Amino acid sequence: MENNRIDLLIHNIGTLITMQGTQEPRRGGEMSEVAAVRRGAVAVRDGIIVAVGSEEEVLAQIGERPVTHKHDAEGKLVTPGLIDPHTHLVHGGSRENELALKLKGASYLEILAQGGGILSTVRSTRQASEEELYVKAKRSLDTMLSYGVTTAEAKSGYGLTLEDELKQLRVTRKLNQDHPVDLVSTFMGAHMVPEEYKGRSQEFVQLLIEEMLPEVKRQGLAEFCDVFCEHGVFSVEESEQILLAAKALGFGLKIHADEIEPMGGAQLAGKMGCISAEHLIAASDEGLEAMQRAGVIAVCLPATSFNLRLKHHARARTMIEMGLPVALSTDYNPGSSPTESMQLVMTLGCLNLGMTPEEVLTAVTINAAHAIGKADTIGSLEAGKQADLVIFNAENLAYLPYHFGINHVHSVFKQGKMVVSDGKRIH
Repeated sequence: MENNRIDLLIHNIGTLITMQGTQEPRRGGEMSEVAAVRRGAVAVRDGIIVAVGSEEEVLAQIGERPVTHKHDAEGKLVTPGLIDPHTHLVHGGSRENELALKLKGASYLEILAQGGGILSTVRSTRQASEEELYVKAKRSLDTMLSYGVTTAEAKSGYGLTLEDELKQLRVTRKLNQDHPVDLVSTFMGAHMVPEEYKGRSQEFVQLLIEEMLPEVKRQGLAEFCDVFCEHGVFSVEESEQILLAAKALGFGLKIHADEIEPMGGAQLAGKMGCISAEHLIAASDEGLEAMQRAGVIAVCLPATSFNLRLKHHARARTMIEMGLPVALSTDYNPGSSPTESMQLVMTLGCLNLGMTPEEVLTAVTINAAHAIGKADTIGSLEAGKQADLVIFNAENLAYLPYHFGINHVHSVFKQGKMVVSDGKRIH
């Protein structure tokens, strides 16, 4: 009988949102279907969900099997663990000095042209030791976890030399091994043309293609390759060169597309069959249609457009009406979006992108899981998936984005183990 034990039974859940349903990314009206269950329960064995649904259904399914630990959810709201599919987690330094420039009207690209922005962080990251980068990133990862994130993507891109990019990626790998939050690693050596290659961008593209990408692949340090396709950074043609080389090596493809200007990055995402295209604030209808035809997931970053004080935001409503699957992310980074709070992003998704609370939750759970290629194991609460879930100090979903600026998390379970209690990380 002990072999059939249940390790954890979470019961007395006021509202249980499972996100059960389609196996594909959710589009259109499907994004509002969150599969809410009143008075729910979840049964877990060896970190995997074995039964989920109403308390009556779950108890019937587990029958007389012994339960090692019972956890009373006290009538609170339970959702899948939040997934942050676009972060620049590992970096050196900070850029609060740029706030005054922004307040005086300097744009993102203007600050970059003055040697600030990404180039400033590149200098700080190159100077930092691996241990310093690890300590700084771990602190941010602890914050993410306390706010309900159980899986995150982490990009490199602040080294821009082979050794400094590998340094960032090694930190991501070590954090993935040490920390409860699972990390999905993305190589983004094509984040910026470094200062030493100014005016010689094609030479840097060749360095990426001939040396960096093969070595990252050889060491198994990243699952995806990303490129910043933007005016003054990498052209559509250069971005395609890099993505073609990455695809040939077996990397999954991502692209920072049409963030500031309509460059055609969204069209390229469709042409290349990228798993996701990120930002998309300036994406054209033609670009979004190309993504829709190719099944590319739109990852919108409302905290970035909010922090940059842009007049326009990604057109999430248009995307949803077109049948594009939408995910949301913090874009956590030291410049354009220095926040680890997915709960803030959920509020901005409602207020600035016009999404409903149901669409927002879909965007930070199952669609975010698809955007990093992990929807077979995370993103919804159903039998056979990891027991990654959050208990919120709320009675219903709408309360999370409605009551903004605070942390609603009560508890977080990662693979069936409590890692946050009363909103604080358990060490």
